Amino acid sequence: MFQSRFRGSRVSGLILVLAAGPLLAQRPERLVLPPFSLEQVKSYPFPTELTAAASGSRIAWAFEERGIRNIYVAEGPDWNTRALTRYGQDDGQELTSLELSKDGASVVYVRGGDHGSNWDDSLPVNPLGLPLPGPVQIFSVPFEGGEPKAISDGDQPAVSPRGDVVAFIKNSQVWTAPVDGSTPAKRLIAARAESSDLRWSPDGSHLAFVSGRGDHAFVGVYANESTPITWIAPSTSRDSSPRWSPDGSRIAFVRRPGLGGAPSSILERRHQPWAIWTAEAATGAAQQLWKAPETLPGSLPTTHGGANLDWAAGGRIVFLSYADGWPHLYSIPEKGGEPLLLTPGAFMAEHIRLTPDRRSLVFAANHGPAADDLDRRHVMRVPVDRALVELLTPGTGLEWSPVVTGDGRSIVYLGATAERPPLPTVRSAAGSDPRILAEERLPTDFPLAQLVVPKAVTYRSEDGVTVHAQLFERPGGAAKKPAIVYVHGGPPRQMLLGWNYSSYYANAYALNQYLASRGFVVLSVNYRLGIGYGYEFHRPAGAGAQGAAEYLDVKAGGEYLRRLGQVDPARVGIYGGSYGGFLTALALGRGSDVFAAGVDIHGVHDFTAGGSGAGAAFQSAMTGTQRFEPSDRDQALAIAWRSSPVAWVDGWRSPVLLIHGDDDRNVRFAQTVDLAQRLSAKGVPFEELVIVDDTHHFMRHANQLRVNAAIAEFLSRRLGAPDPASSGRP
Repeated sequence: MFQSRFRGSRVSGLILVLAAGPLLAQRPERLVLPPFSLEQVKSYPFPTELTAAASGSRIAWAFEERGIRNIYVAEGPDWNTRALTRYGQDDGQELTSLELSKDGASVVYVRGGDHGSNWDDSLPVNPLGLPLPGPVQIFSVPFEGGEPKAISDGDQPAVSPRGDVVAFIKNSQVWTAPVDGSTPAKRLIAARAESSDLRWSPDGSHLAFVSGRGDHAFVGVYANESTPITWIAPSTSRDSSPRWSPDGSRIAFVRRPGLGGAPSSILERRHQPWAIWTAEAATGAAQQLWKAPETLPGSLPTTHGGANLDWAAGGRIVFLSYADGWPHLYSIPEKGGEPLLLTPGAFMAEHIRLTPDRRSLVFAANHGPAADDLDRRHVMRVPVDRALVELLTPGTGLEWSPVVTGDGRSIVYLGATAERPPLPTVRSAAGSDPRILAEERLPTDFPLAQLVVPKAVTYRSEDGVTVHAQLFERPGGAAKKPAIVYVHGGPPRQMLLGWNYSSYYANAYALNQYLASRGFVVLSVNYRLGIGYGYEFHRPAGAGAQGAAEYLDVKAGGEYLRRLGQVDPARVGIYGGSYGGFLTALALGRGSDVFAAGVDIHGVHDFTAGGSGAGAAFQSAMTGTQRFEPSDRDQALAIAWRSSPVAWVDGWRSPVLLIHGDDDRNVRFAQTVDLAQRLSAKGVPFEELVIVDDTHHFMRHANQLRVNAAIAEFLSRRLGAPDPASSGRP
């Protein structure tokens, strides 16, 4: 399909392995880009769950293609791609927890649920509206092919290194079943708790797990039916993330204080303590290995994977910490000592995996020789005992979720560009011969050559914060164009200079491309509270329910657009989902003079009512504060109210479209019901689109298309007709 040339060089202390991109991603700029439809730009396949067997060269991933989800596999050295399952309906049933047995003979996965949710992630999803929805089930299928076998209802499967048994969670308890489903599942552990994080010992003889008990949590080790569970140094603390040593004799884990104690200030930013402990697996005797520095950045990381704890080769334990202001990788000797910073520099590490030999880590980072790599992701590698970082995939593409095959010969990752959607890519571990897999799954009418390359821009908020954003604009068109601010959710997310690694935000990227094709200028804003720009940007003072300072970044985005010569300042709109819906509603309530219209998709509207990730966190802090002990509870409530869109309805004049699925498990549907009543009482023009029985993530492709079409139609109608020469059919 393409030719590549590689060369090695060293830039800014990094080892670079450079590759020319595929011809597929190299197109000349066109003065006139033909129109395309929403259906075309949403037709891309989206890969997730990329994994590799612990031995050999077998890999597997999940593909979503127009809402139809299947497992795909490939094997070196030929890397021929094939579908392993044959699901054929857009029914909203996601495929998660994908795992290959150690020898690659079996593929295990979960079908159903909504695993990006804040609650009820293991309950069935029923966007088809069937009278009796199907269960969330664990399946296995031979790598060589065959019919998937339902092992049991359940979730969180963990295949034994022996390859014969899978452990999993069902009704908060630990169960097991043969991988081939030859006999019924049986309950393995009936602890008085919610069990999670199942981890087999390297030889498959023991199973470590977390036993969550509300205000405290234990790590336990199961041996067999007749041997009592070994509890690892039980205490009033909350223990998590058990990780086995390579020889299976010891366990590392994360320890945090238990809940309770005198109330702390709700409004004050404070350190969240944590430490790494190690223990003898046989006895449970444990000792502290390392304690996080008692600083704000020293708190437990809240980026992808949290602490990312693992036990590497050479007697070293690896973990992630924000201690120096960036989410960086460290390693520490298993017998104690000073941690070694493995990834110095102004960038973040995420999607982190140990190589099969446990001697290196591969990960994604927003780092490279180009200044705007801060808004991309590239695959990197570093030894666990030296700060010698290799940048494996530089360039203008985006790469993430790397895995090394069990034979150590190949690195596989998911890669995209500004135009081409993500696809699995494989290259040799030595640094040559990249190959894009499953290119044939990209539809022939996908508008690859019609997409624009977003431009990295920065601007300042009124309080001096530098905000990064991406500007989407087609050449030509009207002299004065309508414009839109897009606000991502999360809020710990980052929109990128190309297709995003999250399916939710890949959809937003596709919609932004479509809106640009319709003649809009679109600004995708990475406001404070987001990741990718260091600790102070990610965890700022006065944000969220403590003042909503991030609104200033969104408002400044609208003002930035209004200053552009090609933008009609009277026709600037805004849209966003989840936390982006919250900021959209806040912008319309506080800034109807800036934003002429908006679309609020399943937004948070009242922090004092809870019911979302952000709102629930605030409510948790409130309920943990005893009324009779001195605290800033009442002041915090007042600030949370003023940080909420519902407090600003009196000044809301701009029309809004409210969109929400009523099985939302991230933001309560009641948040939109309440806002609609308040808007109605004040005479604010609003429209509604309710997606019955679908979730926060619009699990059905048909539902997501309906939502996207409604967004585009509303903004086009409310902000004035875009340039007809730039528009396509909806």
